[in-house]
Parts: sequence; C-alpha cells; structure tokens
Amino acid sequence: MIYREAGVFKTSYEADMALLPIPMDKYFVIGVTVFALFVVPLIGNEYWLGSILVPVLILSIAAIGLNILTGYAGQVSLGTGAFMAAGAYMGYKFVTAFPDINIVAGILAGGVSSALIGIVFGAPSLRIKGFYLAVTTLAAQFFLIWLFQKQPWFVNYSISGVPTAPPREIFGFLVTGAEASATARYVFVAVFTIVLALVARNLVRGRVGRTWMAIRDMDIAAELIGIKPLQTKLSAFAISSFYCGVAGALWAFCYINTVEPSAFDINRSFQILFMVIVGGLGSILGSFLGAAFIFTLPIFLNNFFGVIGLDVSTATIRHIEFMVFGGLIVFFLIVEPHGLARLWALAKEKLRMWPFPY
Repeated sequence: MIYREAGVFKTSYEADMALLPIPMDKYFVIGVTVFALFVVPLIGNEYWLGSILVPVLILSIAAIGLNILTGYAGQVSLGTGAFMAAGAYMGYKFVTAFPDINIVAGILAGGVSSALIGIVFGAPSLRIKGFYLAVTTLAAQFFLIWLFQKQPWFVNYSISGVPTAPPREIFGFLVTGAEASATARYVFVAVFTIVLALVARNLVRGRVGRTWMAIRDMDIAAELIGIKPLQTKLSAFAISSFYCGVAGALWAFCYINTVEPSAFDINRSFQILFMVIVGGLGSILGSFLGAAFIFTLPIFLNNFFGVIGLDVSTATIRHIEFMVFGGLIVFFLIVEPHGLARLWALAKEKLRMWPFPY
C-alpha cells in the first residue's frame, strides 16, 4: 500500500521495516569503518586481504547495485555481469587513453559508462516487467560480452585479447597492477566500498528510494500519486549499473589484474543474484552478508572435508556447492525472504531483550 504523508511518499513495506531495529545505525557504521580501515590492515595477512576481503568487498558493491534495482525498485535483472564488464573495459580504455588520469577518475568513468548502457537496456522496463524484463537484461549479458570479445578496440588491439591492468598510484602507493601490495589494494577497495555503501544507504532512505519502493509495491498506484514510472525506473537502472560498473573496474584493476570477459560471464550474474537473495532483498547490510557468505562458502567446503579427514574429490565438492546454494535459495525464498539481514536483526533484538524477553 502507498500513501502520502507531509509531502513524502511512504509504503507499507517501509512501515513494516521501521518496526525492526536498524542494523546500520550511526555508531555501527562508524565502528565498522574504523575497524575496516585501521584495524584490518594491521591484523590481516596477504592471503586474507588480497584473496578474501578484496573480492568480497568488490562483490558487495555489485550486490548493492543489484539490490537497488531488484530489492528496492522491483526490476528483475540477469545482466549484472555484463554491466560489470562494461565498467571494467571502459575503465581500462579511459586509464590507458589518458595515462595521466587519476585511477579513481578512471574507475568512476567506467561506472558512468556502465550507467549509460544500463539506461539503454532499462528503457524497455516501462512496457515490460517480470520474466520478460529478465530476458531483456539476459540479452544484454550475452550481447555485451560478445561485443567486448569481438571488438579489439576495447583491449587496445591486444594480441591475447586479455590485457593486463596498468599499475597506478594513489598518494605514492601502488594500488593497481600485479606489483601492488595486498594491503594497499584492500584499503583502496575498502574506501570505495564504504563511500558507495553510505551513498546507497542515504539514497534508499530519501525521496529517491521511496519512489523506487512505491514503483516496486504498486506501480499503477505510484503513477496515480504523481511518481513518473519511466524516470524512476531508469534512475534505478542507471545507479544500479553504475555500482556494477565500478565493481567490475575494481575487480579487473585490484583483484585479477587483467581485463577478461570470462570474469564477467553469466555465472557472475547468477552469483550476484544469489548474494542478494541470501543476504536479503531491500537491505544494504544484506548485500555485504550475502557477498561474504556466497564467496566464502566454497572455500569453507574445500577445507572442511580435509579437516575432518574425508578424501572427497574436487568434482564432488563442486556438486555439493551447487546443492547447498540451491537449498539455501529455496530456504530463504520460502522461509525468510529478507535473508540474512532479517536474521541478523532478529538476533540483535533477542540479545537486546535477553534474559528478560517481556
């Protein structure tokens, strides 16, 4: 249900969520920021910083982008990997075409390019929705990956077709390229993640976010009270694609150190979708929880059987991963649609009232 109060659009979903404890309050955000920027680099080793935390943070940015589009605006997308690829390839073009450009500007330029592409493929959302919109974004996935593979201009006519990300510095510290330290790459990615998460948090709590949720809950009623569907849906596609484009550029520059299409295939799109479902639709915190859970679960399974002394083949472990992912998705869709973020909120409420629940 959508209603208007004091000139501000509200939805029944917001009223329900307002009853829950806010998991990302001011003190929580400050504490997490300080811990992530100043404590983790001191206690983390090269493996944890470069191989675990960096990809988890980057995937969290992509999950936030998809959550904006699907969780808050209600528009289905299966082209997240393609928008990440657009950010990676266009970011690479900007950085190599203008060698003196700041790496931050190059990554943001890749995000803006991805946003423009997202607007193009999001335009049909005014006329189609649901399954048909998902097919449209799936077409974007295949078309964009094909384009980046077949046009050598995007990789500066590299013979291999997989160029290496150029090394760039920030304040004298190398933050991209194979020679950059894991600590420098982690701090660089963490700053991006924190800033983008705070921007998304303010967007979804403001007027823009309310219009997204109004369109998601009941688009016809939202249009009747003055919300413009095309403008609202395209803004969701643009901002979502921008986040995915930035994530793709960071993935190429700060994690795999190359720009390759296989890193952004259809499996990447489904992986980000699983993160949003498991973490919680319509939750910024859920994007982080889902990214951390989905990325670390295969690592846990690969080490778990060895720890308990079972000799399980890699192929079997891979099949177990698929079964666990499928079971978790069914569980969260049926039992807890708001995902890990909802479970976290309930756990906090239980602990707050313990040991006297009344």
